[in-house]
Amino acid sequence: MLLWVYSCIINVMKIAIISDIHDNRANLRLFLNWAKKESIEKIICCGDVTNIETIDFLTKNFSGEIILVRGNMEVYNADVLANYLSINCLGRYGSWEIEKTIVGICHEPRYISAVIEENPAVSIIFYGHTHKPWIETRDQITLVNPGTLGGVFQKASFAFWDTQTGRLELKILELI
Repeated sequence: MLLWVYSCIINVMKIAIISDIHDNRANLRLFLNWAKKESIEKIICCGDVTNIETIDFLTKNFSGEIILVRGNMEVYNADVLANYLSINCLGRYGSWEIEKTIVGICHEPRYISAVIEENPAVSIIFYGHTHKPWIETRDQITLVNPGTLGGVFQKASFAFWDTQTGRLELKILELI
């Protein structure tokens, strides 16, 4: 008798969400060291990276996919992002499917309604700009601000999302 064994591969993804780096490459380096240790597979960046040198540093030190939206403080030309194969730039805002979850991404909270209008299936929206780490649920949509990785006006922070467990948490950089 022949016995067939089927294996079920569960897609598990560890995702880090960052925003408002403001060219603080020292903090970015600390974060990327943590990301490597934790086997982070994807980074969502909610804008305000600021200059192309920081984009270059990020892509050279992280081998996974980076989903990026532009913030209000970017000083690089957006056309140059096409040279980075690991970056998917959504412009000022957009949505992306991750593990069968529609995720919205924007920098300024004023774009949250535009994200929802563009894709009503969105269940999580990541945003930045205020530098205040925050998680809330509003109208059955989870809104997450990872804070400022640059540590501007607040302690440096970011968010972590484990798609298998659904765990979504904020982390303070100095405590990792």
